[in-house]
Amino acid sequence: MKKILVTGGSGFIGAEIVNQLYSMGGWNITVLDVMTEQIHGKDWRQSYLYKTIEGKCRFIKGSVCDLPVVQDAIGDCEIILHLAAETGTGQSMYQINQYNETNVMGTSNLLQAISLAGKESKVKKIILSSSRSVYGEGKYECPKCGVIYPEGRSKEKLLAGDFNFYCPNCGEKMTLLPTTENSAIKPASLYAYTKYAQEMMLRTMCPAMGIDYTIFRFQNVYGVGQSLKNPYTGILSVFSSLMLENKLVNIFEDGLESRDFVNVRDVAKGVIDSIECEASTGETINLGSGINTSVIEIAEILKKHYGSSSELKVTGDFRIGDIAHNKADISKAQRILGFSPTISLDEGLKEFCDWVVGQDKDNSGYERFLSEMEKAGMFIRKQ
Repeated sequence: MKKILVTGGSGFIGAEIVNQLYSMGGWNITVLDVMTEQIHGKDWRQSYLYKTIEGKCRFIKGSVCDLPVVQDAIGDCEIILHLAAETGTGQSMYQINQYNETNVMGTSNLLQAISLAGKESKVKKIILSSSRSVYGEGKYECPKCGVIYPEGRSKEKLLAGDFNFYCPNCGEKMTLLPTTENSAIKPASLYAYTKYAQEMMLRTMCPAMGIDYTIFRFQNVYGVGQSLKNPYTGILSVFSSLMLENKLVNIFEDGLESRDFVNVRDVAKGVIDSIECEASTGETINLGSGINTSVIEIAEILKKHYGSSSELKVTGDFRIGDIAHNKADISKAQRILGFSPTISLDEGLKEFCDWVVGQDKDNSGYERFLSEMEKAGMFIRKQ
């Protein structure tokens, strides 16, 4: 059997990958995960995600920041799927050391462990889960000046309620273009910087160590299993918790900010397909839907599925470092992996909502999250 290590394998995306690998057969799976309370709750053994992989892998509770633990986890694995990371752009802007320690030093530990094994190492390929956040605001077009990669929006314009982008050269209003993998790298959060640092570490070290690698830039991944306890990593969980209690839902900015939502099952399949795909070696690949959907549209779909009476209030509040829009060009994934999303947004959200209804609800962290960000000057209330 082929041996594979999945770091962060009890996380949202990692658990789906483990389950798909297990269903396929032929894989001896090791999972390394620190089981943070923010994702799994106080009793991690009762975590929904952990229960889905329990008994399907060799499970190691430990941190990628602990070198001996990483060495033990790698063992004689041939493939490493590196998903272990602190996630959430907002939290990264004030939990600076924590994000650097886990994302940068954790990846360093992984490479160090392989290096220390020397000729005894069996590792042939590392697959990294990076993020679309490395692009910052992404790719736009000015009617006069052509393609532009804008800097982040100014606090002054956001305070004035202007959430659009204007050409820095001529001042014309710009339109969004799909972000390609060769787009400019312009991280707008510390999280994004750490993900790009991970990418560069693999690009530098893997060729020197004779190891293949593939880097995936995930878009906004959603679906069954998404943490309902973690307010830092997704509007679907936050909106769901509020709507199930018919509470007011604060829609930031003008509600027209948009994201490229892709179902976790499609993402997991794309990653797995790359394991033995030679054409993916040394490549950086977007995994998304290729469609951008506004936050207000998402809120309206969720409200419909829940039958909620929550008021959707567009407040103009905003977070420093949030991007305006996201739409991925996924033609490279289609060409190399034959990747094509199979789950429509409405279908995926209905499945997600049906699952959420059966889970324990906990929105206690949401206001704490906003207070933390406000205290750090990263969340601005307009009212």
